[in-house]
Amino acid sequence: MWEHFRHEADIGVLGRGGSPEAAFEEAAIALTAVITDPASVNCRESIPIDCEAPDLELLLVDWLNAIVYEIATRRMLFCRFSVVLHGTHLHATACGEAIDIPRHRPAAEVKGATYTELAVCEDRSGEWRAQCVVDV
Repeated sequence: MWEHFRHEADIGVLGRGGSPEAAFEEAAIALTAVITDPASVNCRESIPIDCEAPDLELLLVDWLNAIVYEIATRRMLFCRFSVVLHGTHLHATACGEAIDIPRHRPAAEVKGATYTELAVCEDRSGEWRAQCVVDV
């Protein structure tokens, strides 16, 4: 499950799941949803993404910024993510397609993930939350 939360001129992305990996995947879908409806994106090409950081919170920011980088440089949008964590090393696959302006109708450009309202934690036993504000 993913959702957005309000933050002044920017927007918060939040992912929930039964593991940190699932929460990271859902946060990435929330990132896509800032730009377009994730359901409008087809899985045509898979892109590997690797990140490493000192802790899970910083890793979330690096992960989301890596997706922003791939969106900008490949001119792609992503609809599915598969994340594997080994401590604070993340290996992932992002699946998506080239941006199609008439079909995707991008609503905003995400410039990057920030440390604002940054959290990666287990709220209840077995329910993880990964969130931060993204600059739009």
